[in-house]
Amino acid sequence: MGVEQLEGTGAGEQRPLLDFPLSRRGDVLPEECAWLREKAPVARVRTLTGDPAWLVSSYALAKQVLEDERFSLRDTANAGVPRQYALTIPPEVVDNMGNINSAGLRNAVMKALNPRRQGLRDLLRARAGELLDAIVAEGGPADLRAGFADPFSAALHCQVLGVPFEDRRRLMSGLDVAFMTAREPFADSALNWYKDVGYFADRLNDQLALAPEERTGLLGRFAGLKEADPESAHLSDDMFATVAVSLFGAGAVSTSAFLTLAVLALLQRPELIGYLRRHPERMAGAVEELLRWNLSVGDGLPRIALADVRVGDVLVREGELVLVLLEGANFDPAAFERPDELDLERESANPHLAFGAGRHFCPASALGRAHAEIALEVLVERLPGLRLAVPPENLVWRTGFIKRLPERLPVAW
Repeated sequence: MGVEQLEGTGAGEQRPLLDFPLSRRGDVLPEECAWLREKAPVARVRTLTGDPAWLVSSYALAKQVLEDERFSLRDTANAGVPRQYALTIPPEVVDNMGNINSAGLRNAVMKALNPRRQGLRDLLRARAGELLDAIVAEGGPADLRAGFADPFSAALHCQVLGVPFEDRRRLMSGLDVAFMTAREPFADSALNWYKDVGYFADRLNDQLALAPEERTGLLGRFAGLKEADPESAHLSDDMFATVAVSLFGAGAVSTSAFLTLAVLALLQRPELIGYLRRHPERMAGAVEELLRWNLSVGDGLPRIALADVRVGDVLVREGELVLVLLEGANFDPAAFERPDELDLERESANPHLAFGAGRHFCPASALGRAHAEIALEVLVERLPGLRLAVPPENLVWRTGFIKRLPERLPVAW
């Protein structure tokens, strides 16, 4: 249902539910966003599964929901609750980081996600250069997503976790199923998940076989915990592997999708590529603006109300599903001046909500920023003439996936 149909509903009529999610294009702001913020910042919608939900589209109300612990992410996996789409990963994984009770395990994860680890930036810069060397050697047009964004994101997460970069293709291929959004559950989604759990359990045992000083990445830290930390004694190999699968999956999908859409945004404004090449010192600020601008989260951030909570003019009842519309909040003129302009010099008192807020603020946000900064630095240095090789309206956008994502990003230079 589009804006015209919603606007045409009379004041005395029962307004029909808006079907959600909105457009799958990641380079055009859905037309419904402005109308929703102005007319119905907490709107009743119907999700992919046919369940009702509340869609929150203004910055202030989105921030309220994300910061209020009466709105739960963990409980979106419960049986019988309304869903935005069917679960395609086991329920215990939905809030996996919240299930980490051992202080040693939690510390190991946070240390692994630290982008300031010695040598990490140099390694990533070298990997980015190698990937671009291969693209240039083959010649254009080239698919920048398959040739750069995906493998560069895999490289980061293979390094962080301590698994071989050579295994990136089998790990990335599983994500197409793991993060599929379907109306009904399907059996082989679990098979896909547990295949990767088995892979990471095997890599954990590889780390255990090494001398402590030879171990690498998060799995190397986990191996040390298994041997030395009594708080982690109750954790099985599969539980350690589940943490690793969760981090690789969520991290690689998110960083690749963001980088792909950030590059696309710049390709559609080539003067900004020139700006970044002339002002490399502005890259960190540019990444923040590109994060605000990014439309990769196409299905909203889900929460289940644990109590009756008033959100704006609406009383959300206990057990109801709330979806935070990031493209509504991050383009809200009440929070950002000239929100429809991609301004790489933007300074705003309000932080964007691309990494969420509150208890579930993304623990890998600093790592994600570093990943994007390095990738974009190398791209604008090496390929200053980078351009989109097809008309933007000819890009094919993936459906039935947790991210808005073009199947290919053809570029020339």
